Amino acid sequence: MSGDDEDRADALFHALSDRTRRDIMRRVLAGEHSVSALAANYDMSFAAVQKHVAVLEKAGLLVKRRSGRKQLASGDVAAVRSVASMLTEMEQLWRGRIARIDELIASESSEEG
Repeated sequence: MSGDDEDRADALFHALSDRTRRDIMRRVLAGEHSVSALAANYDMSFAAVQKHVAVLEKAGLLVKRRSGRKQLASGDVAAVRSVASMLTEMEQLWRGRIARIDELIASESSEEG
C-alpha cells in the first residue's frame, strides 16, 4: 500500500473505532437522516454528535448535503466496501501464513516418521 492508501486506512479504521460512529453508520447506510434526527438517538449533546458525523465525513464514510436548513447525512457504500476489501486482504495474508505453518508441520511430521 502507498502512503496515501495507509493514511486513508488509518482514517477509515479510526472513524469506525468508536461505537457511536459505527451506530451512526448503520443508520445512514439504511437511509438518509438529518444530523438533528441522528442526535436524538444518543444521550449526548448535538455538538458531540456533529463531531462524530464530521469524523465519518472526513474519512469519506458519510456524505452530507444541505436541504433547506437541514444537514442530511447518508452513508457511502463504496467507502464501506473499501474497508471490507482491506479486511479481506488481511485475512488472505493470515490464511496464507496458516497454510504455510500447516505445510511445515506436515513436512516435519513426515521427516520424523
